Amino acid sequence: MTLFVHLTAEKNIRSVRRAGIRARSRDRDGLPGLFCLPILPSYQLTHQWVRELKRGGRRTVTAVDFRVPDDEPVFVGHYGREHGRLPSAEAAALIAGCDDARGYEVFIPRAIGAKEIHRVRAVNQVTGWRYMPNAHGIPPCPGCLAPGEYGAARIRRAAMGAKRSVSPGWTDED
Repeated sequence: MTLFVHLTAEKNIRSVRRAGIRARSRDRDGLPGLFCLPILPSYQLTHQWVRELKRGGRRTVTAVDFRVPDDEPVFVGHYGREHGRLPSAEAAALIAGCDDARGYEVFIPRAIGAKEIHRVRAVNQVTGWRYMPNAHGIPPCPGCLAPGEYGAARIRRAAMGAKRSVSPGWTDED
């Protein structure tokens, strides 16, 4: 049995413990299921999606560990590319064997029952990347930022080449 982790908002935990993880997400083809990652030796890689998920408005993200049979077919790939269909054990081995596994995800095309859940646990809320892997020092796409998001106005001004406004009565030398 392969051990996976699904990241969800803390407010969903009561429901997850009672009824399992619902298949609320959709893949590119509209197939219902859920996104997850295998439990890897690296905490950073296993929980790499925490900061990106928090950008979507979730306050506290919680990890739900669950097991699926090794031969169960899942979809695996980088979030920006086409996903391939592999048995869950091979999908976990593929991600574990990558030189840079940031941005990879596994999509399981079904719900996870409450009996398949291994444990629910808290995670470090500042783990992972934002916008995209290797984005440090690269400003995000101005159109991708939500209105009112922290720092969005500054990033949009910088992208449009707008200069800093100067108050009346002040000069650039002051």
